[in-house]
Amino acid sequence: MQVLQLLQQAVMPGGLRALDVQFARFLHQTGQCQDPSLLLLAALTSFELGRGNVCLPLAAVPDLLRSLAPPLGEQLRPWFSGTPDVTTGGEVLSGGERLTPLVLDLDRLYLQRYWRFECDVASFLLQRSEPLGVDPARLKPSLQRLFGDAGAQPDWQKVAAAAVVNRRLGVISGGPGTGKTTTVIKLLALYIEQQLALGSRPRIRLAAPTGKAAARMAESISAARGGLDLAPEIARLIPQEASTLHRLLGVRPGSRGFRHHAGNPLHLDLLVVDEASMVDLPMMARLLAALPQGARLILIGDRDQLASVEAGSVLGDICSWSGELGYGQAQADYLAQACGLDSAVLQSPDAKPIADSLAQLRTSYRFGADSGIGRLARAVNLGDEAQFQALWREGFADIAWHSLDSAGFQVLIGRCVEGYRAYLQLLAAGASAERVLAAFGRFQLLCALRNGPYGVTGLNERIEQALANAGLITPQGHWYAGRPVIVTRNDGALELFNGDIGIAMPNAEGELRVWFDQGGTARALLPSRMPEHETVYAMTVHKSQGSEFDQTLLLLPGEDAPVLTRELLYTGITRARKTFELYAPDYLLKRVIARRTQRASGLAGRLWG
Repeated sequence: MQVLQLLQQAVMPGGLRALDVQFARFLHQTGQCQDPSLLLLAALTSFELGRGNVCLPLAAVPDLLRSLAPPLGEQLRPWFSGTPDVTTGGEVLSGGERLTPLVLDLDRLYLQRYWRFECDVASFLLQRSEPLGVDPARLKPSLQRLFGDAGAQPDWQKVAAAAVVNRRLGVISGGPGTGKTTTVIKLLALYIEQQLALGSRPRIRLAAPTGKAAARMAESISAARGGLDLAPEIARLIPQEASTLHRLLGVRPGSRGFRHHAGNPLHLDLLVVDEASMVDLPMMARLLAALPQGARLILIGDRDQLASVEAGSVLGDICSWSGELGYGQAQADYLAQACGLDSAVLQSPDAKPIADSLAQLRTSYRFGADSGIGRLARAVNLGDEAQFQALWREGFADIAWHSLDSAGFQVLIGRCVEGYRAYLQLLAAGASAERVLAAFGRFQLLCALRNGPYGVTGLNERIEQALANAGLITPQGHWYAGRPVIVTRNDGALELFNGDIGIAMPNAEGELRVWFDQGGTARALLPSRMPEHETVYAMTVHKSQGSEFDQTLLLLPGEDAPVLTRELLYTGITRARKTFELYAPDYLLKRVIARRTQRASGLAGRLWG
């Protein structure tokens, strides 16, 4: 068929994948599909899924065809005949009432599995967003004890806790330093207090998408727990450990399935998931399916961060309100009574039901008025390029911008040598694996791309060479003492997952092992047993999500690329705790700040429409 031949010609870097064309060919051969327009749409739907989009909006097809190699796009355009007819879709296309490879829903074309994921997630979230009937008058003294009195201005942490404790579903979004962990620990204390009053000892679990995020979550919860005056019976029920979502669900080696699912649900009463922006649609669907019927779920994250690497932008879709979050009349009245506020401050006349399960933290306690990092992040988030440019000239001590010429690149490499010197000196002095891992985690170079001289591969080679020239490492083949690595593929059998970071260093017998931090304790692994991994002196911004570093350097490439978005820049800036350095050409930044990540999905419409 001619359309299949044209699609095959479109397989090229930046164009269609061989997998996309093979999917169309599969439908032609096994589904007896003779409609060239439908085969074209099938290949494009698969292509969009590979780019992180859950579906293919039919309105986007003409532009998508133009974005392919121009001659091929023009040749393929006549094969697009508009919205396909589900009544003639045969065994290939339906509106979801039949099991077919493709589903057409509201002028969006899905692979059947992803349509089902989206529908299931939306159904779960809407069902769990009903109020539980907590009495605001009885809740008010507990809120006052935990949060104090903020006066006339709303304490958004208190509002968040009051909102979420009255729902089976709670979603708390906030930028860096807005007190998400503090809010959650107090929320857990409220929840446990309620359950103990009912004679129940709740089972609570903490989880995050990556090992690094889980470790940081456990550390933050433990620190916040120690800073509160909690009754011993309440403190004992707050977990001090967090697991990855894969460990929580129970990876089955050699299988995509998990031990826990709808037929074998998790044993818990409340699940708290941190860094929820990193959770893709399939994982969220499987997680929700594994929750017991009466269990509560709290999602925490920053809706303005990058979406998940895989398909979907679940947290962004859930938190897709515009402007400031407002509540319906009943929820606003409840929150006003519980928090001692005027309900008019909280109410929104056009609030949707899902909004009543959400909370927005709006005050940053980490970055004050004298912090360049906080103001820089806000300027990027607002798309204010003029303010972003002006901030560099105000003399903030915690931010620096370097041009990306040859001199600037050499400055970058020199900064990396100095930044990584601390952990390598500790290693040479025989410090414990825990101390070495902690020291490594204080400094990180981030970049936007994987390949090329300004990507992960090129930068790791340059930094490795510079560290060797400085006498800090002695590379001897693939493995050497001090080599940092990041796991790139989940390995359930070894309990190592995508994003886990380890460092090669000798054990007590002088034998080289790869050490990973797992909950504050280092665990050693033979290098020969390592799952897929790569060196990580430099990592992509995507991989850095869920982590924070005292010193963060961000390198943007010399040429524009679609991956360079406002969300990527914001995420890179907000990985920094103390100092942030940007290495980027001037002309590029205006484009980056103006470009927003757009993920095609129907979830926001199902929740807010």
